[in-house]
Order: sequence, then structure tokens, then C-alpha cells
Amino acid sequence: MRRLIPVLAALLVAGCGSPSTDAPATGGTSGVTGDVTVFAAASLTEAFTRLGEDFEAAHPGAAVRFNFGGSSALARQLNQGAPADVFASAAPANMRQVIDTGTITATPTTFARNSLQIAVPRGNPGGVGGLADFGEAGLKIALCAEQVPCGAAAEEVFEAAGITPRPDTLEQDVKAVLTKVSLGEVDAALVYRTDVRAAGGAVEGIDFPESGEAVNDYPIAPLAKAPNAAGAEAFLAHVLSDRGRAVLAEAGFAAP
Repeated sequence: MRRLIPVLAALLVAGCGSPSTDAPATGGTSGVTGDVTVFAAASLTEAFTRLGEDFEAAHPGAAVRFNFGGSSALARQLNQGAPADVFASAAPANMRQVIDTGTITATPTTFARNSLQIAVPRGNPGGVGGLADFGEAGLKIALCAEQVPCGAAAEEVFEAAGITPRPDTLEQDVKAVLTKVSLGEVDAALVYRTDVRAAGGAVEGIDFPESGEAVNDYPIAPLAKAPNAAGAEAFLAHVLSDRGRAVLAEAGFAAP
């Protein structure tokens, strides 16, 4: 069962550990026990929740605890001493923030890629046709804040298209942006195509050619002082296994 970590729990003390990328079997028992704490980008919520359930089935003595959020906020929490075993970021820049402080010393592995898509409420009541509409004053627009990977990617596509967006709200993670769309509070937003898929029929996705200008690489790595080093090693291996790649592909992520 998925266990979520409150953000306020992110300021305790950690232990020690080291990584491996050997792919594990997806069933049976193992020597991995205890909590495995994973800090992961909000856009990974659905895919990693499923991978966590698979991992617990393969390792009956272990329990995966997730903290999902904006990659920039997660990096900040880790650098302030939040205890975690694994960090999966939606962009290399936020992973570098944790590496620069020595909180992560292992070389990260890119395990997935993602790109942006226009999201509109069901039925597209605002009549949004493409990226150019984000420069129009008449529409309500939501974007991720620039320090969040989805916000940084949005800035790149707007620059490539020569468009100055007129956002009505800037959110701290992509799920918050998606919620604005699904509730009909905005006419359009830029989110990852995986989030549009995860929303089901609550939103509709519109492709745009400039999305190829900002494809996000997702790196993953164990913490240098992971409290559960064996668990960190096993979870990374599970994400990088054939089963892990299959789950990510089903969620709409591209292979690295």
C-alpha cells in the first residue's frame, strides 16, 4: 500500500547507503526490509505508486513511502536534511542542486523522458487551438512556476515559439496546474503529456510542435546517507528493470 510522507516530516536525520542498477525479479522474497523513502517528482505519482506496489509484493518485508512534489521543493528539503533513500527528479537541474551539496554522491541514471502538452477542460470550453492562445488576454491560463521543471520547460517552448504567455496563476507543481484545468478554473495549461493521460476524461490534451524543444530527462539516484541503503539499491533496480520500464511506458513516459 502506498504511504505518503508529509512535507513537514522532511527535516530529520539520515543514515548511509550506496547504489546499484541490477534489475530484480518482480516476485518472491528478498533480504530488503523496512521503510524505503522515495522523494519523487509530482508527475511520477501514478507510475511510481504502481511501482511501489509491485516492489512491496516482491519484497514483503519492505514498505515504500513516497513524498511527491515539485522537484525544486524536494531538492530543497533534501539539502535541508530531510531523510530519504532515493530521489527521482523531473529535470537534471534539480538533481544537480542535491549533488552540489554532497547530499547525493552517486552518478544519477536517466530513466525516463517527458514532454509538454496543452491541457484543457473536457469539451475545451475556451476554444483553445494551440500554443499561440497562451498569449491572448481573454483566456485564463495556468502554468508551473519557473523554478519547477514543467515551468522551465514551458519557458523554453514559449521562447521557441516567440510567444509571451499571460498566465493567471503559477503553481508549484504540475499536479496543482492539472487540478486547475480539471476543475474548470482555467481554460488551458501546459502540463506533461503523462499527466493528461493520468487525468483520464477530466481533461483533453492538445499537441503542439514546439513541445519537442523542451523534452525533460528524469534522473534517479540514491541519497549518500540513505537510512535504508539496501532498500534504495533495490528500488532503483526495480525502476530500471524491464517491469519498471513497462510501467513507465504505459504511463506515457518515453524511454531515455
